Amino acid sequence: MSHVLSEETHRNLLARIPHCTGREVSDWLRTVDEGPALRFEEKVSWLRHEHNLAYGHAKAIIHEYELRRAARKFL
Repeated sequence: MSHVLSEETHRNLLARIPHCTGREVSDWLRTVDEGPALRFEEKVSWLRHEHNLAYGHAKAIIHEYELRRAARKFL
């Protein structure tokens, strides 16, 4: 399964996360950072099962986490 989301889809999913989950994206990113060291799809599954997230929201959170992690490497 592809990890690629269109930029528009990704931004739309991120914008809905606080409303749908009751938590800010920054809270979810911290949860992922403090969670187990897993590969992309394993992290998505972990969020879905441990935190009862929809697949799209979990994937968007992990995608954002990976984007920010990659950006930190360039600084």
